[in-house]
Amino acid sequence: MGKYKDITVILLIVIIGIFIPFILSIVITFGFDFKELNNWLKIGLAFGYFLIIFAVELIAVYIYFILTNKLAEKKMGKYKP
Repeated sequence: MGKYKDITVILLIVIIGIFIPFILSIVITFGFDFKELNNWLKIGLAFGYFLIIFAVELIAVYIYFILTNKLAEKKMGKYKP
């Protein structure tokens, strides 16, 4: 279970690390003012969509990893006595 906890912590650090440049790039590009709540809602919605797309990419990579691992195990199984 420790392996999954480590992966979860690393992913949380990555998500937090992505959020700061994401906010700054949105603010610079669209000139949002930090004082208005509506702007924070727009930024939050955009980041939510970003996280959903990021999660789909991670799932695709995980499925690819599982499939290639199974294929490699089958090939290695042929060489074992």
